[in-house]
Formats: sequence, structure tokens, C-alpha cells
Amino acid sequence: MELWFTEQHTDNAKFSFKVDKQLVSVKSEYQRIDVFDTYEFGRVLVLDGILMLTEKDEFIYHEMITHIPMAVNPDIKKVLVIGAGDGGTIRELTRYPGIERIDMAEIDKLVVDVCREYLPQTASRLSDERVNIYFEDGLKFVRTKNNEYDLIIVDSTDPFGPGEGLFTREFYGNCFKALKDNGILVNQHESPYYENDARALVKAHKNIKAIFPISMLYQANIPTYPSGYWMFGFASKKYHPVHDLDEDRWNRLGINTRYYNTELHKGCFALPNYVKELLGQK
Repeated sequence: MELWFTEQHTDNAKFSFKVDKQLVSVKSEYQRIDVFDTYEFGRVLVLDGILMLTEKDEFIYHEMITHIPMAVNPDIKKVLVIGAGDGGTIRELTRYPGIERIDMAEIDKLVVDVCREYLPQTASRLSDERVNIYFEDGLKFVRTKNNEYDLIIVDSTDPFGPGEGLFTREFYGNCFKALKDNGILVNQHESPYYENDARALVKAHKNIKAIFPISMLYQANIPTYPSGYWMFGFASKKYHPVHDLDEDRWNRLGINTRYYNTELHKGCFALPNYVKELLGQK
């Protein structure tokens, strides 16, 4: 008997792949957590029936959410990561020797435990001595911080369930307060392709733009995410993501990436016309 996993992207579109075997299926206080071995994408993580990552293409997402801000300001010392229970964003951040502290606020400890056991490719650096994991609601955690971080990365699930509050104007305002005067905020921004995702993208961008003086979107191609086309938000009190790119300095670091490079960095902020129209820029 063949086993297939299917994720519903819209009422009329689904994404499916063949499963070799299910490794774990557990229910936490917040969500159902599944890990599968698959033929095409390697090991995959699914939360509440929604694909979070695959071993085959997770490097794209984690490199683009991390190296974009780090190339703009390589002097970043203190980082807050909200969500990111799979550990991929942490893995990329720990490649920078100049970072002194990484605080991670993840609401669901069971996600971290499962990923440590079943997804060592992404969770390999969660034990780095610079990493401090707080099993708390990121919404509440960031409220208590003031002028503390150089960078905040919001590596959240979709804007419903446990991740819903991480797309509100109040949350982004608290992030602004928690950042230093040169602080940068980066967050996953959904896809502009399907209607419901596009609405969430526009709303999040509008909320961030109302608070940060610099707010832009950038793009990446992630094959297993809805439509294969994904957006991230870059917001800052000071830095422009392209004009302030410290290209030579980042390249001298010698970080070996599979997707990100500084040429791609400059190009990924150039958006298609239909996305500009969504954002009211055309």
C-alpha cells in the first residue's frame, strides 16, 4: 500500500508527496507534530497538517531569513529568535563568530525535543553555548525587552493557531521597542500567490510599515512551500537592506552557503509587478 502526505493549499489546490514511513506523531499542548521519511524530500516536519520543512530545501528558507540581515550589519552581537523550534535559523546564526548571544523564544518545547531527535540536520546547533532557549510565548517574551537586541528574527508558523499573534501591529511595536537604535527585524511573510496567503502578507507588511521607517519585502523560491514562491520582511530603524549591504565584508567571512549570495541579496528585493500592486507600490 502506498502512503501519501497531502497539504491543502486552497479549496482547489493540494500538494502531495509519497511517504516511506511515519517516524513520530505526537500531540503537544499547542499542536500535532508529525515527522515522515519521504522518497523525494528526505525527512519532513509537519505541524497540524501543514508542512514546515523538508531536509531537501530547508536550507533556502533558513539562509534567506538569516544571512540577509547579517550581511547588512555584520556587527550584530545580540539576537532574539522567536519560534524556530526546528533549529535551522539557530544553525545559520551560529556560523557567525561575532554573535555573542542568541535568545530563542519557542512556545512549544515538544517541537524542539522532536527536532533534536528526528531532524539533527536542522537542530544541530541548539546546544551552542551562545544559545539560550526560553520555552515561552514569544509575544509575552518580547514585551519585557527594551533596547536590547541588534536583530530580531520571527521564524513563525502561519498566522493562525500558535503563530497568529506574531502578525499583529502590537507585536511589531514591541519588537521595535526591544531593538536597539540600529536594530533590524526580519520575519517570514507568507506567499503572495494564493488569495488567503496574499491577504496575510499585505496585512503584516502594512502593520510593520506603520512602525518601522524602513520596511521592504524580499523573495525566495522554496519548492515545497505553497506556490513555491515565498516572501520575507526586512524592517529597520536605520539600515536599508540593499544600499547598506556590506558585500565585501560579508564575503570575507567565507561562510559556505548553498542558496544565499550577495548578488542574490541585491536582486531578491526586486519584486514582480503583481506583488507591487498587492502592496500598493504600483
